Amino acid sequence: MQIHVVGQGQTLFGIAQAYSVTADEIARANELPDPSRIVVGQSIVIPIDGQFYWVRQGDTLFSIGQRFGVPAQELAQINQITLEGRLQPGTRLYIPPRAKTNAESNAYVEPMGETVSENLIASARSRAPFLTYLAPFSYEVNRDGSLTAPPLNNFAAIARENNAGLMMVITNLEEGAFSEEVGAAILNDEAAQNRMLDEIVSTAQNVGFRDIHFDFEFLRVEDREPYNQFLRKAAARLKEQGLLISTALAPKTRADQPGQWYEAHDFRAHGEIVDFVVLMTYEWGYSGGPPMAVSPIGPVREVIEYALTEMPANKIMMGQNLYGYDWTLPYEPGGEYAKALSPNRAVALAYERNVPIQYDQEAQAPFFEYTDDEGAEHVVWFEDARSIQAKFNLMKELGLRGISYWKLGLPFPQNWLLLRDQFNIRKF
Repeated sequence: MQIHVVGQGQTLFGIAQAYSVTADEIARANELPDPSRIVVGQSIVIPIDGQFYWVRQGDTLFSIGQRFGVPAQELAQINQITLEGRLQPGTRLYIPPRAKTNAESNAYVEPMGETVSENLIASARSRAPFLTYLAPFSYEVNRDGSLTAPPLNNFAAIARENNAGLMMVITNLEEGAFSEEVGAAILNDEAAQNRMLDEIVSTAQNVGFRDIHFDFEFLRVEDREPYNQFLRKAAARLKEQGLLISTALAPKTRADQPGQWYEAHDFRAHGEIVDFVVLMTYEWGYSGGPPMAVSPIGPVREVIEYALTEMPANKIMMGQNLYGYDWTLPYEPGGEYAKALSPNRAVALAYERNVPIQYDQEAQAPFFEYTDDEGAEHVVWFEDARSIQAKFNLMKELGLRGISYWKLGLPFPQNWLLLRDQFNIRKF
């Protein structure tokens, strides 16, 4: 696969010619509703095996080979050129595909209300072939340890048909928000814990869950050790039933990081107790905060590198957003919330407003600015093929277990194209 960034005056037909494919193939792969509506700065995945590279001034076969991890001799042979010959700038070289990396992937799916929308069902069905786990969000634990289930529709069947494990997500949500009171009630009451674990085991057996995933957030600092002790108890009980156990962890960069989202999450203990963790490495740019990339590569790396000091890489799933935000400017704390939008919708919005897409090299994230019909200024930060490729490169560099997506239902076809191209996704 190749990532192409649309330049000024380019058309999909012309881009296709450069890569020896058809415009229809590119449009289908990228789910472009109208192939004529492309935007300067938009990244497009070209559906080819391997990729092409156009020689730049000063390039040699050895430097190109180092860049792509291919021996210079192999490049010379494939492209039918001599190893010692001088490369002319502008020459197109074919770069063969590299070996795939083994990895796991998870995606949360969040039904809203009492039913599952057709859009979510379709999204789960189309993306399950790329997943190790499918995670309906969420079973909410009540203060007495009983569980309130989400609507599941046919998620279990979708997971089973695609050899994906169904993940049972348990949260301390109450009335739409993570509750320290619910967390405290469960983590300090043996009877409530026992009831919850009984219901988890029964539900897992009846529905077919393979992993039990605890996403307890906004806990009191004094519940740090009670949470660790509960996880030890839960792990022993769940492993007896042949179930995996995992947790979601806030994006910390040091053990003593202050703040209620962080203090009760003990990375070292979780790494020792559970089978794997999901690091929530997103939401630096969030709906109520100032405009910025949702998951800038630098902060993401810092969180993962800290986590690697506390647990092995094969227990770490990197969290990744499948969305962006549209902020109205000027940003005012406590003011209007940014609107979430999919990467596909972001590109369509840039086209509608006739503005180019820019790319922040430091954050490794795309963005653009526009003016709405009322004259208000906006800035949109989202994800594209380049930004997700940066995360895939980080996964491979650090040898992580895999990636976990929040959340299905927001179209981002380039992600799945690149995931399939570069990783062998583990299945059950």
